[in-house]
Amino acid sequence: MSQQPATEEIVQPPQAEEEFASNKRALRRWEAMVVAGLCIGFTVFHLFVLNVYSLEPLMFRAIHVGWGGAIGFLLYSAIQGSRGPGVPWYDWILAASSIACAAYITVEIDGLLFRAGAQWTTLDLVVGVVGTLLVLEFGRRTSGLAMVIIAIVFLLYTFVGPWMPGVLEHRGYAFGHVFTYMYSEYGMFGVTTQVSSSYIILFVCFAAFLQVSKVGDYINDLCNAMFGWARGGPAKAAVASGALFGTISGSSVANVVASGMVTIPMMRKVGYDRATAAAIEATSSTGGQITPPVLGAGAFLMAEITGIPYGEIALAAVLPALLFYVACWVHVDYHAIRLGLRGLSREELPSLNRMLVMLYLFSPIVVLVWALLDGYSPFRAGGLGIVTALVAGWLSNVFRDIVETGAAKTVPTGVASIAGALLLRFAVLALAGAVLYFAVTEAHTEVTRSIGEWAGYTMATVLILVPAALFGWRRVVEGLNLAARDTIQLVAVCACAGIIVGVVALTGIGGRFSELVLGIAGANQLLAMLFVAMVALVLGMGMPTTAAYAIAAAVLAPGLSKIGVPILVAHMFIFYFAVISAITPPVALASFAAAGMAQADPWKTSWIALKMGLATFIVPFMFYYSPILLWKGSVADIAQAAISGCIGVWLLAGSTEGWFGGRLALPLRVLLFGAALCLIHPGTVTDLIGLGIAVPIYLWQRLRKRPA
Repeated sequence: MSQQPATEEIVQPPQAEEEFASNKRALRRWEAMVVAGLCIGFTVFHLFVLNVYSLEPLMFRAIHVGWGGAIGFLLYSAIQGSRGPGVPWYDWILAASSIACAAYITVEIDGLLFRAGAQWTTLDLVVGVVGTLLVLEFGRRTSGLAMVIIAIVFLLYTFVGPWMPGVLEHRGYAFGHVFTYMYSEYGMFGVTTQVSSSYIILFVCFAAFLQVSKVGDYINDLCNAMFGWARGGPAKAAVASGALFGTISGSSVANVVASGMVTIPMMRKVGYDRATAAAIEATSSTGGQITPPVLGAGAFLMAEITGIPYGEIALAAVLPALLFYVACWVHVDYHAIRLGLRGLSREELPSLNRMLVMLYLFSPIVVLVWALLDGYSPFRAGGLGIVTALVAGWLSNVFRDIVETGAAKTVPTGVASIAGALLLRFAVLALAGAVLYFAVTEAHTEVTRSIGEWAGYTMATVLILVPAALFGWRRVVEGLNLAARDTIQLVAVCACAGIIVGVVALTGIGGRFSELVLGIAGANQLLAMLFVAMVALVLGMGMPTTAAYAIAAAVLAPGLSKIGVPILVAHMFIFYFAVISAITPPVALASFAAAGMAQADPWKTSWIALKMGLATFIVPFMFYYSPILLWKGSVADIAQAAISGCIGVWLLAGSTEGWFGGRLALPLRVLLFGAALCLIHPGTVTDLIGLGIAVPIYLWQRLRKRPA
């Protein structure tokens, strides 16, 4: 018998959950262990720096990009569909070079801060050129060509500016000045990388521990248990889970992949065609990026750029997100009515009682929201959420063991002892939390403050280690590993966006674009807003939301401010169109991902998703004309805007679906569309006009339906 040759064990990469991840490579076992070690160290390093020991910002961000780049070169192949497993030799060189560039900044930090881009050495220039090229390649592998091409165009613009026409002309800059400027805190280590190295990594870590705690699976099961039995039930469950998944992932494609595996087959089972099922999943998943409390990663960037607290941004997003999901829900319901689609039987769905017993799995989200609303910093809120996720995961394991062993039915005393142990552990955690609180907040003198800080660090360590030990170290390591992997693309995106922001600051092109927006607004402000919306949409079609928002905010937001648009309104306007680009043809990343899972026509899926998400195209213009939808006004005005807006998007869905108490003729659909716009726009007069049009149409539809 011939002996099979020994082969090295191959480890397949995990399911890709982010955009542009089709070139993730398979790793050999030892390579997978190296990458896992790098990922775990990457996450732990950031948690340590953000919560315990601060580093000089330039050093911290350089390590963030260099370390992330090394992981990226090992995880992602240079070309899609590359043959053979394992990391080739040249990617090991690229990974080592990425770390070496970060190490140079760490060693030469004092000299670099002293020179500050005004002067440079030969080694500064070499590291600047190599580091910039590495970041561009890092971005190409993880985020596609569009972002990199735009960054290269901006870099070239710094050299060819003297020969550009009109508002694009500038004096030009030396080669050394450009690359040392870009590879500094003024370029790729500026505000965009500051956000990815702080807010984003922390909240992605929070999301990773929610996934490890099986909160994502629980959300799907809960939504199916609550709505799966209703008319078109699986589609309504998909809408509800899309809103809740926004708390776990800030990526439309990640939401599609995570929840679509369950929701799309269930929608197909009750009669939805492939394209419609995919469009419902794509639209609801895209809405997760505009749903508080954790919006897309671009929202953290917005908080840093505008200086507006993240809690205020999340609060401003509540009403627009509500209108978006009301529209999605009505679309799904009317579609089910038209086609006579039913829900699933109770036997085919998870037990609602069991799901309600497991509501404690929502505790991390509740703690996060409470901390943000109570004025805690995002760092503290994210840290509390992570610790709560560890405790919730441990409780889930305990209760699952009780159910699997039958202890809940056969051994009441065992259940009582477990309950007693739970209470004891909670008492220990509560005591530790109380000590931590008073140690940190009640220290007044220098001596007691010093003692309080050390006590605080000690108790913080206890608060982390105890839940981690209860949850299981294996799952903790899995969460740390997953957090780094999910952050890598955002590291590349923010670093590439930093190049573009650096060019805008160096050349002053942002001010020239502001003049362009002012010129358009001089003729008509609506035209200026349409121009900004189109730019944000086009940018978002070829790159992730964070990158599209970062570029549009750097170039266009100053122009909107100059024409009198409030800063929050301007940035939310740009952010919403960057998000909705995920379902906007011709390049609709979320729609294409959902269509691939449903084996549907991508174009048909995109157009259906566009119809379902139509409210999101209209709402930004409405809060431009009246910021009440962003929670700017009295309680009575906000309540009226919320109620009338919900009615408006209901009418909008009826108009686009062609159903409103019965099938709608084309003239009535047009009238209903106008009524919807009047009601979405905040204001008593427009609300009365909208109701004056909608109520007679509804009564007419009911009278026509009665004889039949």
